[in-house]
This record gives sequence, C-alpha cells and structure tokens, in this order.
Amino acid sequence: MFIDGVKVIADPVLSTEEIQYFVAEEKRLWQSKNKQLGQLELGLDGEEVILKGTEKSPIRRIRRITGYLSSIDNFNDAKIAECRARVTHGAQ
Repeated sequence: MFIDGVKVIADPVLSTEEIQYFVAEEKRLWQSKNKQLGQLELGLDGEEVILKGTEKSPIRRIRRITGYLSSIDNFNDAKIAECRARVTHGAQ
C-alpha cells in the first residue's frame, strides 16, 4: 500500500491509524535530514514496533549529445532538438 507517497509494508496487526502515524513521523524525521522516505516496513517484536525506512532514490537519465553528458533538463534548445531527432535502430 502507499500512504502519502511512501510504499508501506506493514504487519497486519497494525491499524490504519497506527500506520499513518508512523509514516508521518518517519517522513518528518527523514525530511529533517534532507532526505526523502521511499519505503517503510513496519514489523512487530512483541509490543515494540520495528521501523525500517529506505531512502527514495530518483533515477536520472543521463544522455550524451555532441560530447556533453547531462540530464535533458540542463540542455539548451538546440541540444533538446538534437535529442528528439535521434533515431532508434533495432538489432538485426
């Protein structure tokens, strides 16, 4: 399940309210460290709730256009046009 953009894997004993509380608290903790929470596992060990958070790591596509390595959002108009004009060739 996803709660507030975070993938959550939780023990079925935990209520929805408890899960939402832990997600909100863990997100605040990660944001205070300038990180983004991507997944949260909630397990039980007796009466204790065990939290295991994983950082969200965005995948970026880096392209090489006329000798420059960069993501497309850093390209000027000419480089973007060159990127769009590329042709994909299939394997034979």
